[in-house]
Amino acid sequence: MLVERCYQALDHDRLEFHDLTGRCAIASAGAAAMGLGVCVLAAPEIIVGAVVVAGIVVVGFAISEALEAYEKKGRPQVRPPPTLPVPETRPVPEARPVPEVKPVPVTKPAPQETSPEKGPKPEPKGPDFFPPLEPPEALERERRRRCEPIPKNYHRGGNKLHNKCADRIPNNINPGGDVFVNGKDFDALQLATRTLWEVKTDNFDTYPPELRRIVIEEQLPKLQYERALALACGFDFRVGVRSAAHKAALELADETLEIVVMNWC
Repeated sequence: MLVERCYQALDHDRLEFHDLTGRCAIASAGAAAMGLGVCVLAAPEIIVGAVVVAGIVVVGFAISEALEAYEKKGRPQVRPPPTLPVPETRPVPEARPVPEVKPVPVTKPAPQETSPEKGPKPEPKGPDFFPPLEPPEALERERRRRCEPIPKNYHRGGNKLHNKCADRIPNNINPGGDVFVNGKDFDALQLATRTLWEVKTDNFDTYPPELRRIVIEEQLPKLQYERALALACGFDFRVGVRSAAHKAALELADETLEIVVMNWC
């Protein structure tokens, strides 16, 4: 009905009619002539999806305008579609101002009182005692055992010049071997003066300055460690060298070391 009476009056740029069911004979004829499909909207089963709105326009309003234009031309009027009842609308209640909500002050919870019958559970604690220490007598026996000089029948290192210089130290109690004290093999021991010796036989006078610096940096921490071991056992500690230059370089690095030039070597 719309195609036969109102099609030419519609805005074809905004409305397109498609035959979704293939049952519109008039639309088929029109499609062949106009290059697009049209269909009759009277059948309720083809209304849904039959109208595609290409612009912002209400379909019912466009159809109503087309019908009014058709009536002005003196054509038979088309029965308008039944109007649906408009649902009753209730008046919207007047909005009232929302009362201002004041922040509630935060209060700290009061500490819970513990009843005398059920007191707080004590936290587990570790042992309130220390493991028993070794008696002073045992510690003293261990120190004496470590500090007791033990002569050896050999010199460590196997350097003949080094061994000869150590053996010729005056009053050495063990020529031909080292003396083991506090975990260390010392080169010699003067028992009368309780002095342990460490011997260095470097040809220090012939070294260039850079090599002298390297030798001192290597020897110094070892000599300081050996002196600490000797002092811990009540012994003095001396270092024997072969030149005054070597003696001066060691004393410059640590003036607390006792350095002796071994004239006998």
